[in-house]
Amino acid sequence: MNRFVSLLERALFGHRALVLFASALLTLAMAYAASGLKISAGFEKMLPERHEYVETFEQYRNELFDANRVVIVVRARQGSIWTEANLKTLLQVSDAVTYLDGVNRGSVMSLWTPNVFYNEITEDGFLSEQLISGTITPDSLTPEVIEQIKHRVVVSGYSGLLVSKDEAGAVIVAELNEVDPRSGEPLDYIAFAHALDEKIRAPFENDQVEVQIIGFSKVVGDIADGASGVLLFCAIALVLTALAVYWYCRSWKLTLLPVVCSLLSLIWQFGSLRILGYGLDPLAVLVPFLVFAIGVSHGVQQINFIVRQLAAGDDSLAAAKASFSGLLIPGSLALATALISFGTMMLVPIPMIRELALTASIGVGYKIITNLILLPVAASYFRLPPGYAERALAQRERRSLWMKEVARVAKPRNAALMTVATLLLFVVAVLLSQGRHVGSLQPGASELRPDARYNLDSVSVAQSFDIGLDWLTVVVEAPADSCEDVELFRAFDQFGWEMSRVPGVVSVESAATLTKLYNAGFNEGQPKMAAIPRDGQSLGYTLHQLQQSRGIRNADCSVLALNLYLADHKATTIKGLVAAVKQYREAHPLPGVKIRLASGNAGIEAATNEVLEESELPMMLYVYAAILLLVFLAYRDWRAMIACCLPLTVATFIGYAFMKYNDIGLTIATLPVMVLAVGVGVDYAFYIYNRLQWHLAQGLDIVAAFEQALQETGVATVFTALTLSVGVATWSFSALKFQADMGKLLTFMFMVNMLMAITALPAFAVVLERLFPRTKPVRVPGLMHH
Repeated sequence: MNRFVSLLERALFGHRALVLFASALLTLAMAYAASGLKISAGFEKMLPERHEYVETFEQYRNELFDANRVVIVVRARQGSIWTEANLKTLLQVSDAVTYLDGVNRGSVMSLWTPNVFYNEITEDGFLSEQLISGTITPDSLTPEVIEQIKHRVVVSGYSGLLVSKDEAGAVIVAELNEVDPRSGEPLDYIAFAHALDEKIRAPFENDQVEVQIIGFSKVVGDIADGASGVLLFCAIALVLTALAVYWYCRSWKLTLLPVVCSLLSLIWQFGSLRILGYGLDPLAVLVPFLVFAIGVSHGVQQINFIVRQLAAGDDSLAAAKASFSGLLIPGSLALATALISFGTMMLVPIPMIRELALTASIGVGYKIITNLILLPVAASYFRLPPGYAERALAQRERRSLWMKEVARVAKPRNAALMTVATLLLFVVAVLLSQGRHVGSLQPGASELRPDARYNLDSVSVAQSFDIGLDWLTVVVEAPADSCEDVELFRAFDQFGWEMSRVPGVVSVESAATLTKLYNAGFNEGQPKMAAIPRDGQSLGYTLHQLQQSRGIRNADCSVLALNLYLADHKATTIKGLVAAVKQYREAHPLPGVKIRLASGNAGIEAATNEVLEESELPMMLYVYAAILLLVFLAYRDWRAMIACCLPLTVATFIGYAFMKYNDIGLTIATLPVMVLAVGVGVDYAFYIYNRLQWHLAQGLDIVAAFEQALQETGVATVFTALTLSVGVATWSFSALKFQADMGKLLTFMFMVNMLMAITALPAFAVVLERLFPRTKPVRVPGLMHH
């Protein structure tokens, strides 16, 4: 290993100008490629692959309601929807929605669309016709006609479905085409969201009418619009980081070095994504800046090493060489761990997370070049003013005074007490983290603030309608030609009744519920006849009348849908309903009948939550296995494996407890934060432990070696954690809730990992050394310059 590092050092520093010139050319090429990078989103890449629920959704998405739809409500600000002006506006909005690019025109439903029918028993028999007849025009909306439409809505059971329960609003529902049938291009969700604002909300919302819009496409658009705020907060974090680095090293040259190198890797990352044909998903827009934080962390360690060598009397070239050789191995180990950490996310069978993992992995891979190679090579050209080295040495001595107090944790008695305290803290953190949330914890879009327009619209729709954007469809597969199977429909009706009692279920819609409604209508509206007919022929005749109702059954009743409309899509709501369906399925088996989960947006959410929950533990085990293996290969010492990994494990579970008690669920957005926290925590551990090894190799005992290591790298570790924490803490003020949550979580994890690295790690190492003394000389990976 030492020979390899020595050869690499001679090769790179012997051709410094060539290295910098090649980096400049690469930066120009990647900047050009990155200029074409676009924000992109897609519904399909949010779907977990090979999951039971998604397979059900994919199999029946053309027969049932698609999970990818937009809901628009035209609501009167005062009075009711039953006025000529408001009904005209509803018609205009319905028409505008129908002709939006990306909308499946045949799926659009509102009071005005021809696929909504009014059914009534008359003296002449069963009457079924369009709810608003094609002969009615906006100009013919007299009070009598409006009253007739209102009567039909009430009689047909559309109150709470197409018209709000308070009669102030009416809904328009449309499903979206993932791919444009004319061009074959995927739907641009951000452009579609902007079209909703420009062509639907802006022209029709006024003092009399409010236009509420909810749906996946609108969420994506709002998140993308909030991305400008993301860039602002990232810029603030960059400035704060630069100021903090300057305060640390008091040299603008050395300040700009880690910041510029980290920015270069960011340009290379964006350029690579564009070349590979990827865009930047709105939910992944923060990931490059998280990777930027890793780069700054490694850059500060390089600056710390260079300043230490300058203070010891080296010139810039010698100091840069020493930094390169001394930190190449621990830095590479740390970045390799981060790379593996993000790489494990490729195991999660959700295309969106795999794309996010690829984005992060590319960025971390480039850090090895920019922060471990390019930074020291560039630093070798710096000429610092006379006296800088002496001032830097004096400043380092002043700052490390308090670290001497921290280093007392390495004394045997203190180390034993700290070890016991850390293990107790670990037990408490594990217990407190039990029952941690997975998925969304608020109504509406968890990525946005509760007071965001989208979430206010979501709450209003949920309160005003028995249907909304949140629903779960259970598919019942029956034998062919089951439309006259009375026992099947009675069991199906009972199933729906049981599910209607599950907390969070607002209403139930199925062939059974509509059959009972129609059967009562066939019998002069008698309430006691609102039941499944007793004979097969009557049942078949009634079901025949439902053929115009989309999303509840197929032609021969071999596929029946139970649409369960929910108050929200909180993880607790969905998990409780899924558990109830599974319990019922096991307790009430029917020969030849199969109950399958699940379609609807809540079904997709349930699949996503389950995949995240099932994937997280294996991911973390792979990450820790990789860390253990890398530590062992570097130090060939099992003590190092425990000393580096156990504090990291404690910090991870403290983070889980923090998530639980701050209502931060495990989502696609927060998953990479916990993985990143492990990566940064390993950085601290590797740098401190590597310096410890060097002092042990010089003949110092474990206690003295740790005191020296903490004084030399502890200040840089604390500084890095504080700097990164201050930067990402500003994210807490973002308009995007998921960015605010990530900021809180990252700030907390940076600080906890730092505290574990400077307290628990020395304590564990000292205790292990006392219990199991070394019998072989200490190996020092890489070339360690004094």
